[in-house]
Amino acid sequence: MGLAQGVRHVQGLFLLPVTDARGWSRELFALALAMQNLTWGIAQPLTGMLADRFGSVRVVLAGLLLYAAGLYGMVQAGSAALFVLSGGVVVGLALSGTAFGVIYAAVSRLVPPARRVWATAAAGAIGGLGQFTMVPATQALVAALGWQAALLTLAVAMAAALPLALPLRDQPDRTTPATPREAAGSLREAVHEALSHRGFWLLNLGFLACGFQLAFIASHLPAYLVDRGLGPRAGVGALATIALANIVGTYACGMLGGRHRPKRVLAAIYLVRAAAIALFVLLPISLATVYAFAAVMGLLWLGTVPLTNAVLTRVFGVRYLATLFGFVFMGHQLGSFLGVWLGGRVFAATGSYDPIWLGAIALGLAAAALHWPIDDRAVVRPAVSAAGAAG
Repeated sequence: MGLAQGVRHVQGLFLLPVTDARGWSRELFALALAMQNLTWGIAQPLTGMLADRFGSVRVVLAGLLLYAAGLYGMVQAGSAALFVLSGGVVVGLALSGTAFGVIYAAVSRLVPPARRVWATAAAGAIGGLGQFTMVPATQALVAALGWQAALLTLAVAMAAALPLALPLRDQPDRTTPATPREAAGSLREAVHEALSHRGFWLLNLGFLACGFQLAFIASHLPAYLVDRGLGPRAGVGALATIALANIVGTYACGMLGGRHRPKRVLAAIYLVRAAAIALFVLLPISLATVYAFAAVMGLLWLGTVPLTNAVLTRVFGVRYLATLFGFVFMGHQLGSFLGVWLGGRVFAATGSYDPIWLGAIALGLAAAALHWPIDDRAVVRPAVSAAGAAG
C-alpha cells in the first residue's frame, strides 16, 4: 500500500516534464489523472467484492501487475489517448486492488476486534512512510535519468512488490469468524442494507470533499508553486512534507477514532482543512507558509480513510467491508476526478487556480456538516449462526 500510494502521490512531479516533452497542455495531463481517480472509484466496489469473495491476495497481485503495466504504458504512449488509457484507466484499476479499500479490509479481518483500531492505524502510517520516501526518490530519478526512465523504474518496483501480497490471506476459513452482529447474510443483502442507510450516503457525500482537496493539491500544487515564483524544489519539499506529516497524522487519526466517535473526528478534520486552505490562499506566499500548509494538510491527509473505515465497521461489521468501503470510495474518487480535472480546466481557461482553492474551502465546510448527523450505531439484524454468516 505504501508503494501504491507513494507512486500515486508523486505523479504531480511528472506534470511539467511530461507536458513539456510531449507538447501537451496541463489540462490533458490533468484529464489522465482525473480518469485515474474516476476509474479507481468505479472499480473499487468491484475489486472489493472480489476480495470479499475470493480473498485479498489475488486482488492485490493483479493490482500490482496492472500498476506496472500502466506505468510502462505512460512511457510508451505516443498519443494523448494512449496516455489517458495507461495513466488513467489502467493505473486507476491497479489502485483499486492495491490501496485503501482492499488492504484495510484485509487487515481488519486478519486481526482480532480488539486490535483493529491499532492495526489499521499502523497500516496507514506505514503506507504514509511509503509516500514520504517516494517523493525524494522519484525527484532524484527524474533529475538523474529523465521522466521516462523514472516511470520505468517505478514500474519495475511495482512488479518486484508481488511477494508482499502473499501474507494477506484473509479468506473466510482463515480469518477471525464473523460474529452474529457482523454477519449480514449475502453480499447482495449487505449492499442493500448499506444503500438503505442514510448515514452511508452522508459518508459518501462527505468523502467527496476529501477526494477533491487531496487530488487537486497532490496534482497541481507543484505547478502552482512554480507559477508563484518559488521554483520546482518548493513543490518537491511540499509533497515530501505532506507525506512525512501523513505518517504521524494517519496513525494519530486512526487512534483517535478508537477513543472518540469517528464521525466527530472526521467533522473536525474537514473544518481544520478548510481553515488551513483559507489561510494558505490569503497569506502572502513564501517557503514558510508553503511548508506550514503542507505540514497541517499532511497531518490530516489520509487520516480520513481509517476513520471512514471505522464508521463502516462500527455500523455494518467487517464481513463485507471491502465492498462497502468501495461504494463509499466512489464518492471520494468522484471528488478526486473533479479536483484534478477542474484544476487543469480552470487554469487553462483563466490562468489561475484561485476558484479551485475557494471550492476546496467550501467543500471542507460542507463535509463537516454532513458527517455530524451520521447515525453510527450498529445496525440491528436478526441473529444468525456464524456458520451461516460464513456461507
